[in-house]
Amino acid sequence: MGLPPGEVEKKEMDLTIRTEMKITLRLVISVLGAVMGSFLFGYNTGVINAPEAKIKEFLNETNIKRDGTPMSVDTQTNLFAIIVASFAIGGTAGGLLAGTWADKFGRKNGSLLNTICGIASAALMFFCRMSVSYEMLIVGRLLGGICCGLITGLTPIYLSEIASQNIRGALGVLHQLGVVSGILVSQILGFPEVMGTSELWNYLLGLAVVPCVLQLIILPFCPESPRHLLISKQDEANARKALIALRGYSDAEEDILEMKAEDEAQKSEAKVNIWGLLTSRNLRMALILSVVMHLSQQFSGIVAIFYYSSSFFKDAGLDSDTAVHATSGVGAVMVVMTIVTIPLMDKVGRRTLHLAGLGGMFVFSILITLTLTLKHLVPWFNIVTIVASLVYVLFFALGPGSIPWLIVAELFSQGPRSAAISVSVLVNWVANFGVGYAFPHMKTGLGNFSFIPFTGFLLVFFIFIYLYLPETKNKTFEEISSTLRGGGNIREDKNARRENYLVSYKRNENP
Repeated sequence: MGLPPGEVEKKEMDLTIRTEMKITLRLVISVLGAVMGSFLFGYNTGVINAPEAKIKEFLNETNIKRDGTPMSVDTQTNLFAIIVASFAIGGTAGGLLAGTWADKFGRKNGSLLNTICGIASAALMFFCRMSVSYEMLIVGRLLGGICCGLITGLTPIYLSEIASQNIRGALGVLHQLGVVSGILVSQILGFPEVMGTSELWNYLLGLAVVPCVLQLIILPFCPESPRHLLISKQDEANARKALIALRGYSDAEEDILEMKAEDEAQKSEAKVNIWGLLTSRNLRMALILSVVMHLSQQFSGIVAIFYYSSSFFKDAGLDSDTAVHATSGVGAVMVVMTIVTIPLMDKVGRRTLHLAGLGGMFVFSILITLTLTLKHLVPWFNIVTIVASLVYVLFFALGPGSIPWLIVAELFSQGPRSAAISVSVLVNWVANFGVGYAFPHMKTGLGNFSFIPFTGFLLVFFIFIYLYLPETKNKTFEEISSTLRGGGNIREDKNARRENYLVSYKRNENP
């Protein structure tokens, strides 16, 4: 005897809303474990700026202890530049390895293994002062860069793959929230009143060990990415267990069905490595969009604000001490606005938020240039410059700060996703290094007009993304890939498979 009609409808509804993911304890723990890596990335990015003068003193004292002669100012400056640049060089290498690393070791286990690199980096930076060795500091920063380069690939992939489509955007933003929180904490701890002193600067750098240890404690209790288990490892049993733990319902048939559909779609293609990605015509548009999204983040000019905000605020009229403390305002704005974007990401959409962010930055980059140029005529323009800079950061946090990290994982199916992450992260780190290195020379050559190149880039990126980037919110990976390839019936096919599944389900329940 069959089930009453009401019960059949209820079961249909249960299957329809199964992608409406619950916020389970295992999901929260998994997100926390992953975001500790993002926090480490942010901390290592921001921590080196505040103790610059103290580190240069250490370089000079080390040289005196070694050969009895002081180190020239130029040599100190060049060595400090190497210390800063070694992090970006390591990040470039780590970013290039991220996709292969994620496929070989897994998303969760790859992150666990990466903590070894992070702990070694923190130890070298902490003990360099006691060992009187600035070489240890350089190697420590290099290892820290490799670790963080891997993090910028591993964390966004893991967050996107443990989330259901209705909260994938919100979880993706948490990577950026971890990054900006790490930057803010490093800025506050680096104040001269806290740890930015000659006695404590190496402790400040060594605190990078804390998020690594927290990951070692948390990640063993987190499931591996179900998508990685099912599609890459063909381990359906453990993928099902991971889905049930993360989603909080009794079975995972709907999610398994969606992942199997993606697996079937990609089986017709050979395994995609980086060279295959670069030469594939079918994947070209998705790759171009991924690269442009990351370039729009770095060439927006935000690196100039992050790395040189103290001198920038001094140029705007603040005294040295106030400028150093005002830098933490940049970090605070980033944290607050990133939190604001979490619910917006799956309501407003990635495309809309990114365009709004680029558009706002375009307007306020022009305002920054105008106020810097005319401040000698209008004294209160100094205040306007600072306010415009903070609003500029606000618009960055609205979209360009977080969306490039999560969009790449959405634009590609499982096969080419890791290679695409590697290429995109590599582009991001190289662009970061290039802008960070070039801006002081731009500032010298262009003076108050140094933001004009960024204004031009923002306009170009806005137009390109407006014309070519599809919206990805509430779409499966398969649907997004089909859109970029020009497919038009993927949703209908998926619905047909769903209806067939329901018919089978009803037949089993109503023999």
